[in-house]
Amino acid sequence: MDVAAKLTSKGQVTIPKPVRDALELAEGDAVVFRIEGKTATMARTPNLLDLAGSIDVPASRRSERWGEVRRASRKTRSAKRR
Repeated sequence: MDVAAKLTSKGQVTIPKPVRDALELAEGDAVVFRIEGKTATMARTPNLLDLAGSIDVPASRRSERWGEVRRASRKTRSAKRR
């Protein structure tokens, strides 16, 4: 679906109703823009609480502090990039 909208002098765009309906957007919902070259894609930002329980965490790892989990994840990602 292609839907057009105009940019105001303040840099604002009203999200057309067909787009709001397709993305199930309501007042107060957050959106994210992804820029790739000269193309922007807009998406509804998922509610992180909706993801709760969607990943099975082994019992042995459930008591780990969040900071430690993030550090280990960053270390793993940086090792994969090399």
